[in-house]
Amino acid sequence: MSDRNAPPRLRRLRLILWATVAFAVLGFGSLLYLSRPTSGSIAAPGMPGFTLGGAPFALTDADGHRFASSALAGKPYLIFFGFTHCPDVCPTTLARLSRLRAKLPGGSDALWIVFVTVDPARDTAPVLKTYASLFDTPVTMLTGSAAEIAAVEKQHGIYAAKVPQPGSADGYTMDHSAAALLFDRAGKFVATIAPDEPDAAALAKLKR
Repeated sequence: MSDRNAPPRLRRLRLILWATVAFAVLGFGSLLYLSRPTSGSIAAPGMPGFTLGGAPFALTDADGHRFASSALAGKPYLIFFGFTHCPDVCPTTLARLSRLRAKLPGGSDALWIVFVTVDPARDTAPVLKTYASLFDTPVTMLTGSAAEIAAVEKQHGIYAAKVPQPGSADGYTMDHSAAALLFDRAGKFVATIAPDEPDAAALAKLKR
């Protein structure tokens, strides 16, 4: 029976059902849009079997030497993604992580602090070496090619994007996830440490 020959009540029912389906599709699309990564978030891929961190990687340290993630085995470590032109969040976060680490038994020997740039075009090894000297504590600074950095960001669920900044020297800044990721001595992801998280809560995670 066609819609034209159907009774009025049946035609109205069909219209209601189609409208319900249309609203459901629109609602699902809106949910996907609103759930996109934003600054400060960890954008872990929603794929079955995905493990944060997981795959080994190799980048370049501040001395220009290749640094393999296998060097991190056997000691807990914090990994933070940022960039040296960052005016506040990045230096503040690194200083805070260093301060928290100093409160652990063993101090700087208790865990690694690893900084991975999200701006490899500007953050070369010499730039990172100068940046590292600003902190009165050991921080492993890593850079690499754009493809290498993108791969490490992806495996750690990190969001990073270039944002135009008219009037600045290079014409852009970087928007990126602001949380530090904590891994145990076996390389297993344990927790995040957010910039606005109380020191007491962050220190408790490090002590565990």
